[in-house]
This record gives sequence, C-alpha cells and structure tokens, in this order.
Amino acid sequence: MTGVHAVTSARRSGRKLLDIYLNDHLAGATGAAELARRVAAARRGEEAGGVLLRFAADVSADRAALLGMMAALDVPVRAYKVYAAWIGEKAGRLKLNGRLLSRSPLSSLEELEIMRLGVEGKAAGWRTLQLVADTDPRLDRVRLTELIGRAESQLELLEGLRVRAAQALIGLGPAAGG
Repeated sequence: MTGVHAVTSARRSGRKLLDIYLNDHLAGATGAAELARRVAAARRGEEAGGVLLRFAADVSADRAALLGMMAALDVPVRAYKVYAAWIGEKAGRLKLNGRLLSRSPLSSLEELEIMRLGVEGKAAGWRTLQLVADTDPRLDRVRLTELIGRAESQLELLEGLRVRAAQALIGLGPAAGG
C-alpha cells in the first residue's frame, strides 16, 4: 500500500469510527433524555422537581445539538442504536430494588448517580468533538465550549442533589426531595 492509499484508508477508518462513536453518544443521549424526563416527573411535587425539569429540558437540547453536529458531519443516524437505548432505559426501570410496584428509597440516589455518569460521558464527547473541530470547520468550537460549560454546570447540579439524596437515605439530612 502506498503512502497516499494508507492515509486515505486511515481517514476512512477514522471516519467510520467517528460515525460509530457519535451514534453511541446519540444512543446514550436518548436514554439520558428518557431517564431525565422520568426522574423529573417522579419528583414533580418535591423541591428538586423544578430543577430536574429544567435539567431534563437541557438534556433534550443537548441531544438535539448532537444530532445537529452529526448532520453537519454527514454522520447517518443508526436508528437501531437509538431504539435500543430507548428500550434499555425502559428495561432499566425493572431492577431488583426491594420494591415491586413503587419507587424504592434507593431510586432517587441511583438515578442521580446514573445521570451524573451520563453527563460525564457527554462532556467527554463534547471535548472529543472539539478535537475534531480543530481540523473540521463544519463544527462550531464556540458552541462546543458552551456545551462543555453546560455539562459542567449539570455535573454540579446533579452532585448537589446526589449528596442530599445520599444524606437523606442514610439519615443525615433532610428528606430526599431537596
């Protein structure tokens, strides 16, 4: 293989891997948006309900931003991954948490931890796309910086809620609704 062919092959391989990577992030964003909406609805009457509702809206907006970037990069959406994530979030509700028909006291803490992990992954994805933006003008670096900042704010929000839920669960603070 000549040098030109090797470079072309490497670019094609990198492009294919980026397509897979972005579709994996889209699948994660789909599951995260579903989870965030469900958690916000479950805590609607609590102090944290309004905050979680805004968080859920931001998660959906972040998913839309990812779809826009995928379109700008001509990355096709792999619907089977999106559907699998959607189904996975629904199946995740059927966990052995000590309660069959109601939410476990562990539910809030576990959901907040899962969402926090998802936001960590999302921030890493935005940072990876910043690297792509260094050589691909189809991506907006300023927008990516904004998305990273929003992810960092989301991490702070979720960590505060997570700590309060953990404290309430083990009897060290106010009810888990805060």
